[in-house]
Amino acid sequence: MRILKNLAKDKLGVIALFIIVVTLIVGVFAPFIAPNDPIKVNMSLRYADPSLEYWLGNDHLGRCVLSRLIYGIRPSIIYVLIALLLSVVLGTVLGFIAGYFKGFTDSIIMRVCDIMLSFPVYVITLAIVGILGVGLENILIAFILMKWAWFARVIRVSVMQYSDLEYVKFARAAGLNHFTIIYRHMLPVTFADIAVISSSSISSTILQISGLSFLGLGIQAPNPEWGMMLNEARDVIFTKPELLLPPSLAIITIVLAFNFLSDALQVALNPKLAKTKVKLQEEVKIGMPTLNEKGAAK
Repeated sequence: MRILKNLAKDKLGVIALFIIVVTLIVGVFAPFIAPNDPIKVNMSLRYADPSLEYWLGNDHLGRCVLSRLIYGIRPSIIYVLIALLLSVVLGTVLGFIAGYFKGFTDSIIMRVCDIMLSFPVYVITLAIVGILGVGLENILIAFILMKWAWFARVIRVSVMQYSDLEYVKFARAAGLNHFTIIYRHMLPVTFADIAVISSSSISSTILQISGLSFLGLGIQAPNPEWGMMLNEARDVIFTKPELLLPPSLAIITIVLAFNFLSDALQVALNPKLAKTKVKLQEEVKIGMPTLNEKGAAK
């Protein structure tokens, strides 16, 4: 409740959260919200203009653009969130193990992370796609296998900041087992870092998945996906530019929403940042030159 109250003070964060929640709801209930079948081909409506039945018009196969946009929420956002959640869980578990137990365990986990992080994500993704074949599920598997190492390394640093505090040492001396100490005393204080790290990674992951789908490596036709919709519309970028707008605006809007929510969540979890932000804004206002009536700086 405290986090929600702090988050409610940020109007931009609330708007971003509203956009994300509405988008996710629309994606989950796409079969009940979409006005038409997203994969139904009707060549008589090829490149048809918007109408009462087809609000955003039709694509090169006469399919409803609005319905494809709504169904595209699932692979573009929901599936990405599921894959990112799995990466965060795996990275959090290994990060806690490395940061809490340290020593030899920490060295082994960190060396594995170094190996994983030494390869560019796109290179490994292309390699996995080359082995397993094209498809959104293979790309998500590649991202899960690669991104957990980054989460583990960052979370390990956060855990190490608290593992040697007095109350943690007292819990050990009291005979509490390691799982209880981690769950009761370590996880609550590191939750803010985990939440901020996770939320800040969503936008980049969505852009990466959409980019790979744009290249034809993601979800395959006729299933709709925002990146693939951009790929399908690029052939008519000069004659039918309106076909590029729906998926482009959808990607831009949801990425900005997650970015703004990440900033708002960081302040909500750490109210000291809000005071620092206000103080900096006041200092900037004080330091800015004022203008007289003639427009000259005083």
